[in-house]
Amino acid sequence: MRLLALDIGRKRIGVAVSDPLQLIATPLQTIPAASLRDFIADYVSREPVEAFILGKPLQTDASPSESTQFVQMAINILKKNFPHIPIHLVDERYTSLIAENAIKQGGVKKKKLTRDKGMIDQVAATLILQTYMQTLHS
Repeated sequence: MRLLALDIGRKRIGVAVSDPLQLIATPLQTIPAASLRDFIADYVSREPVEAFILGKPLQTDASPSESTQFVQMAINILKKNFPHIPIHLVDERYTSLIAENAIKQGGVKKKKLTRDKGMIDQVAATLILQTYMQTLHS
């Protein structure tokens, strides 16, 4: 079964998914935050999902960040609508910065990144998922 990772933001959610063997994390897409429930309902109707992996937004001192409220809203939606699928949180500090740097190193121009912030969200979700999967296989 697959793992589905979410990088939750106020406006957008980056989505990444594992392969069925949970070895490889792949960016899937970016969705509007308001469509979370519908997107997940559609996805889990087509693919079995073992767990949701969400980024836990923390400040550098490990205190909750202002994005914590959006993650909590997403958790509430997931628990209410998909109570059979467990939710795991992963420290997401610096994932967006690491994602942006990785994309730039891959040759994507800064101008394109400015227009397509969803690309950063997808890669950040992928990093969150990779971090979680490393804990499973270590």
